[in-house]
Parts: sequence; C-alpha cells; structure tokens
Amino acid sequence: MTPPLHVRGRDALTGEPLELWTDGEVIRHDAVPGAVTVADDAWLLPGLVDAHNHVGIAPGLGVTMGQAREFALADARAGALLIREVGSPVDTHPLDADPRCPRFLRAGRHIARPKRYLRDYGVELDDPDSLADEVRRQARAGDGWVKLVGDWIDREVGDLAPLWTDAQVSAAVDAAHDEGARITAHVFGTDALPGLIAAGVDCIEHGTGLTDDLIAAMAERGTALVPTLIQVDNFPGIADSADRFPTYAAHMRALHAAAPSVVRAAVEAGVPVYTGTDAGGFVGHGRIVDEIVALTGAGLSTTIVLRAATVDARRWLSAGALADGDRADLIVLRADPRADLDVLRAPDAVISGGAVL
Repeated sequence: MTPPLHVRGRDALTGEPLELWTDGEVIRHDAVPGAVTVADDAWLLPGLVDAHNHVGIAPGLGVTMGQAREFALADARAGALLIREVGSPVDTHPLDADPRCPRFLRAGRHIARPKRYLRDYGVELDDPDSLADEVRRQARAGDGWVKLVGDWIDREVGDLAPLWTDAQVSAAVDAAHDEGARITAHVFGTDALPGLIAAGVDCIEHGTGLTDDLIAAMAERGTALVPTLIQVDNFPGIADSADRFPTYAAHMRALHAAAPSVVRAAVEAGVPVYTGTDAGGFVGHGRIVDEIVALTGAGLSTTIVLRAATVDARRWLSAGALADGDRADLIVLRADPRADLDVLRAPDAVISGGAVL
C-alpha cells in the first residue's frame, strides 16, 4: 500500500505557495498523519495532459496489452498523467487496473471509409450513410469520445478530400451527443472543416487547414483544437514519399509551413487549444514536453501553453487538477517551468494516483 505523501512549494502556474498531501489516490489540503515528505521546496504542477494519444497503435499494428502498458508508462514517466486516446484498434481498458498508468479517456476505433485512412486502424464503412449508427457503437465502446476521420488523400482526386457529406456529419454529431459522448475529427486540409464545424463537432485534431473564418466559427462555438505540432513536423517526410501525387505532396508541405501561424491565430481568436502528441505510429511515446516546447516555438506564451497542458485541458476533459479530493496526479519540479521549460524533462518526482513513479 502506498503511504500518504506530502509536498510543499509553489504553484508552478501562479507562483503562489502551495502545500499538498495525498490520501490513497486523492489529494488533500489538510495534513494527513504519517505522510512522507517528497519535497519541501519545489514547484508543483498538475499532471500533464496528452489530449491526442494512441497507446494501442504502433507501426505494424498488432499491439499487445503488454506493449500498450509500456507505451502508457513511458507517457506517465514523462509527466502525461491524463490521456485522451482518440482511436485505437485495441481495447486498452485493461490498463485502467494498473495504478502506475495514466488515467484514460477514450474514443472507440477511428471511423473511416475503405482506402481512405491507414489500413486496419479503424472501422471502414462501405455505406457512408451508416455513419451515425457506427458513431453510436463507438460511443458505447469508449469513455465519452468518438473519432471521425474527416479527410484523407483521395487517390482519384490526388489530394486531401472529405470522407463524408455535410448531412452525414450532421447526423453523426447528433448521434454522438445523443449518446452523451463528444465527437472529434482528424482533419489536415480545409475542405472538410466547414461542414464539421457547422455540425457542432467538439474538437478538431491537427487543423492545419484552418482559415480565419473557420477559426472565428470555432471560437464562437467553443470548438477545441489539438494541433499536434510534433506530428505536423512529419508532413514534409509524408510529402517526400508521395511522388505519385504531386498536388497532395505540395499541399502537405504548405500545410506544414502554415501550421505555426494557424495555431497563433486560433489562440488569438479565443479557440481553446490543448496539448496532444499523436503518439503511436509515426510519433513515439513520452514526448508531451516536446509538444509543449513546439507550441511555444509557434509563438504561444509559456504560461498559455502550461495551462493548455494542465488545468485548462483538465477542465475541458472534466478532470481534476490540484483541488481537495482530486486524483493525486502531479509533477514535482526543482525550478519554475515558466522560466525554463526544460525542467519538465527532469522532474524530481512524478506522482500518479498518489504513487511516485
């Protein structure tokens, strides 16, 4: 049994004095008898949030539960103690029984069309008009989220193109919300975005094709954006491997070049932006700090990004931060991360569910 823990220091988001105890898996603001002091003069941060992650995906697929656990633990050791797993061919719910693992909020499998996404990753619908029915199935398989593939290369067109009509998307969004789930969509280009945003999707993943008018619509609706910049950095390599589709290759390079300005415009317009690595497949696990640094490299302030990776993302996902009774997920740092983000790469302690990893 994990003993109660005690930490004292400063809130790394505000600089205010902060003292916490753990009682089992939860945080307490009043002293807990017998607590072991982990740190007496530290900077304390809620556990980081990776809001776009796939512990059930790896190159070649066929991920075992043991492999998924190792991916999850790599993320946790890097400080990502809350993960939104937005689509996986493997049901990773058994990881919930491992106290070392992060807390998960899952979509079911990706929903796509035949030959319009990475093979075997998701459910591929022959009949696109059955999208709403599949959304209901995947909502019941997940933990409150559904994931659509909004666009992908259409080889007949030779470029990115939407997978669904606006009517199909609207019915899908209604079905997800009727099931009590939120719905998100993978989108690289622009053409799929107007219908998705107008239909009321709750989040856009990547969003590299966003324009000023679409950003304004997202801000008005409160639609979130998870830009996954360390995944977007793979776009030039994707373009280099697409010699047969020169229009698509040029499009991917242009989207990559514009990505930082898109993220800046979204934040300036008031769009909620959160951190996500897209780990699994092309991006390795344990890279949440790389995504945080990439967002600051795009021109966002350190304070905005740290909030996007912690309290703001946790509030968006209906998860606690450091209030009394919240799950005891926190990071103990030796210095103020607002002054030097690199301290996030070497925390003094990562506490997950009240246990030091």
